[in-house]
Amino acid sequence: MIERRRRRCQSHLTIHLTGALGLLIVGTASLAVYRHSAYLAAVIAASMVLLAVSHGLLAREIRRHELIERALHDTNSELESFSYSVSHDLRAPLRSIDGFSQALVEDAGPTLNEESRSHLERIRSATRRMGQLIDDLLALSKVTRAEMKQERVDVSEIATQIAAELARHAPGRAVTVTIAPGLTATGDPQLVRLALQNLIENAWKFTSRRAHASIEVGPTRDAHGAPAFYVRDNGAGYNPNFATKLFGPFQRLHPTSDFPGTGIGLATVKRIVHRHGGHIWAEGKIDAGACFYFTLG
Repeated sequence: MIERRRRRCQSHLTIHLTGALGLLIVGTASLAVYRHSAYLAAVIAASMVLLAVSHGLLAREIRRHELIERALHDTNSELESFSYSVSHDLRAPLRSIDGFSQALVEDAGPTLNEESRSHLERIRSATRRMGQLIDDLLALSKVTRAEMKQERVDVSEIATQIAAELARHAPGRAVTVTIAPGLTATGDPQLVRLALQNLIENAWKFTSRRAHASIEVGPTRDAHGAPAFYVRDNGAGYNPNFATKLFGPFQRLHPTSDFPGTGIGLATVKRIVHRHGGHIWAEGKIDAGACFYFTLG
């Protein structure tokens, strides 16, 4: 924030000094030619007026943008406070529901029939799912508000770390992960990691029913020739007729019973990519895998 204010002050000073210098030069020139040409002097005088007016309009526009930026900052602060309050207020009753459901199972479990125990387990499952949904929503809102740092990011190294962590948590799975070496980008390291984590975890999840799963991370180019990256898998794929729903919050193209999740992951990736000035798109077919492409500006 301090750095942003410093740059803004420097920008204002530069604009005002440039305007003053322009008026000084035009005024000096008008005095020099006044004796030789009254017409030229009138033209220069008119130019001075136009320069002064344009400078005033520019200063007013800068002021307007400052007010918009301040209002946006205030709104984001209020949103952050609201998100925290909602999170806290929602978690408390969820914990109570889950806790009392567990206590009921432990205290009255032997006297409950199978159907009653199933109902209680469904209640506990729903509360856990709601808790995960709250976590994902908060993570999505933080992505939008987080300060960005532009650094050189080793995409290959990050992808390798994520894949290794997934393999450690599921040692029984046979997944071939191929990551192209030397992939780099300029962006915020934490946000880039979060985007890759969502994409690779997505591929890992949707290949869970493959005896020989395959995930690939590599370089490509978009339609305009700009550098891009892709994450490809040979998993469940999706119906291309519903491709527009892929990146919307809570949009799911597969039943939760088949592949668990809240439908927030790809929406998070989209926001991260857009914050970097890039774009994201996908290709896929049912039971033929999917490939997600993205640029980072």
